[in-house]
Amino acid sequence: MDRESLSVPESVVLNATGDQPIPEMGVVEQVWETDPIAPADIPELTRRAVESLDWSGVPDGGEVAIGAGSRGIANLAAIVGGVVAAVDGLGYDPFVFPAMGSHGGATGEGQREKLEALGVTEDAIGCEIRSSMDVVEVGRTAERDVPVVADANAVGADAILPVNRVKPHTDFDGDVESGLSKMLVIGMGKQRGAKIAHEWAVDWSFRNMIPEITEQLLAELPVVGGVAIVEDQHDDTALVEGITPDGFLDRERELLRTAYDIMPTIPFDELDVVVVDRFGKDVSGQGMDTNVIGRRPFAINEPAPESPDIKRIFARSLTETTKGNAMGMGSADFVHEAVLRELEAEKTLINAITASTVRGVRLPPVVETDRAGLVASLSTGGVVPVAEARVIRVTDTMRLDRMYASSALVDEARERSDLRVVADPMPVEFDEDGQFAAPTPHES
Repeated sequence: MDRESLSVPESVVLNATGDQPIPEMGVVEQVWETDPIAPADIPELTRRAVESLDWSGVPDGGEVAIGAGSRGIANLAAIVGGVVAAVDGLGYDPFVFPAMGSHGGATGEGQREKLEALGVTEDAIGCEIRSSMDVVEVGRTAERDVPVVADANAVGADAILPVNRVKPHTDFDGDVESGLSKMLVIGMGKQRGAKIAHEWAVDWSFRNMIPEITEQLLAELPVVGGVAIVEDQHDDTALVEGITPDGFLDRERELLRTAYDIMPTIPFDELDVVVVDRFGKDVSGQGMDTNVIGRRPFAINEPAPESPDIKRIFARSLTETTKGNAMGMGSADFVHEAVLRELEAEKTLINAITASTVRGVRLPPVVETDRAGLVASLSTGGVVPVAEARVIRVTDTMRLDRMYASSALVDEARERSDLRVVADPMPVEFDEDGQFAAPTPHES
């Protein structure tokens, strides 16, 4: 069976749904007050972050392993390059290693390509990238006797310095979620470490595991500290800060609360349909951020977020940077055939097995056009008058400042101070092939 045979033609969908009306759509913006760091200031702030750490235990000219991950972090190449320059300026020999678990197809070359797709190349950052899946066991946990492993290149260095964004995680809630500690435990553990962690998380839970193993790694390895990043609602860099090992967990806990406070979210609690133009690993570890869509169908023993309540999600494509990894497509109710074309099954399955989130890669019904996906979503969410239909179309779950919104939501937005109506509702236009004529909201 070829991939094309899994895609349902538009005519079949339209015949099955009958005369399903489509609500008119306008454009709505969220009103946020932000104070992002100017790109020109990033090198200086990054230098300060690195120099704030205690380097007294690192020998002159010693090697420093700088960990970089696979997330789509704003100014990532500039920040990593700034860390490299600062370490070099202190008289040490820096190199970068991918700290991204099983991403990139769980191969050294694949992980190098993930970094390159994010702009982190040797030329851009000014140092060598050492990418390998080899790990070294550095200890075992006290009570459960779980092996703790770490990237062999990093373990062999004189100092280790992870660089990562602190933000809410998609799979669990805890005092420490996605950030420096998780990068040490799972990212630096490569495929083997990530697999071990996700297997044990079924009964142990990440909220308990990550702090315990972080403390063990800090005790066993020459982690000189970390460079933490926090982003604002526009996904712009809001903070770059150096954190010493003794403050890892406490300071990261504080930064996580800040990240929760300014995390971009969908501004409506109840929705009939959400159209997501793209999803991928650079957007979120689960393709679509579960904290944004209010769904966590693949997590084990972890409750879903309380809101929003979305009846149907139609996902249209994968990001280029995700390199075919379709993790998270299981959160959608319908997907466009573009997802099927772009999907690389091996990368996707390796990620799902490593993370124990196999339900996250279940393939939803596939439709060949945007019109078919939107109509199918509307017609399967219950009887809702077209004038009352609550529908939005977003670029992805990171870029939520601007969105297309149905007439009912535009009317609501006019009464709210946190929303601005940019364009009045108009009929949704499709091209001759049944695809949306309007560009993705972030580019409109």
